[in-house]
Amino acid sequence: MKADRRGQVTLEDVARHAGVSLATASRALNGSERKVRADLQERVLASAAVLNYTPNAQAQAMARGRTNVIGLIVHDIADPYFASIAAGVIDTADAEGLLVTLASTGRSPQREVQHVANLRAQRAQGVIIVGSREFNTDRRGPLGQEIGAFESGGGRAVLVSQHRLDTDTIVVENQSGARDLAGELVKLGYRRHAILTGPPTLLTASDRATGYRRGLTGAKISVPAEFVVEGDFTRDGGYRAAERLLDHLDDIDCIFAVNDVMAVGAMAALRDHGVSVPADVALAGFDDIATLRDLTPGLTTVRIPLTEVGVQALRLVLQEPGPQPRIRRIKTTVVLRDSTPDRAAGR
Repeated sequence: MKADRRGQVTLEDVARHAGVSLATASRALNGSERKVRADLQERVLASAAVLNYTPNAQAQAMARGRTNVIGLIVHDIADPYFASIAAGVIDTADAEGLLVTLASTGRSPQREVQHVANLRAQRAQGVIIVGSREFNTDRRGPLGQEIGAFESGGGRAVLVSQHRLDTDTIVVENQSGARDLAGELVKLGYRRHAILTGPPTLLTASDRATGYRRGLTGAKISVPAEFVVEGDFTRDGGYRAAERLLDHLDDIDCIFAVNDVMAVGAMAALRDHGVSVPADVALAGFDDIATLRDLTPGLTTVRIPLTEVGVQALRLVLQEPGPQPRIRRIKTTVVLRDSTPDRAAGR
């Protein structure tokens, strides 16, 4: 047996040991669409086992036209929202014999586009992009063009987001979930509301704030402009936004943060300034991230089946594309906990 200069067994070694051509050995091991006879396939596999041959991933990609890699691009892997979705993608990919490459954009649209371009260059089988689109998202923009090039080359792309691009999309029912939450809080007796919303460019933040206000409108309740506070879509963003409401708490009985990590930050800010949740003011979030299990009081929120979102996204990648982009809608559920006790019961 002959090995290359690094001591590794080569495909030529396997072909020589099996007594077949290099092309036959390549087709047998690298997954080419051109099939080889069963007896030759067995001989090549047996020789590969004897020689402890490890297939070259790049060679397999050349033979198949694609690797077994799924790219997963998220805004912030430290955010439990994205981590839970990633868990669903990775578990499903493992069952399918696929490898997931994870990249975080830091909420940079430019990095998002670059990650897709890198995955295209690596011939990834698919890419899942998780995160809110912005108001200026357009199918003719840089991300839309890069996804188009990725899919034109044989890859499959799925977004977990708003349906703003010409590709399959998992859409979370953000507006209806926030509307339902507002309705439940009104039933509990809350009439004076504030909203901690995210950056004004993010559609997810806007959709949730809009849905919440619509739910209040049905009860003829409005939120004054000074009680709608923008902040980063993070724990620290929620902390700073809540601090801006401290001088107005006599006029507020419930604060809604458009995601749970902002709500966690808001709860910390209120506690640090001697404000009790829920004795002084009620608090609610959105997402039902796993870390809420350790929060006291328990946070009222809107539950998204985050792990299932990841599962559905990966399954959509593996399906044959349809004539038109497909939309899978994810329903949400209001979860009432101790942070919003029933104030109407004692009336």
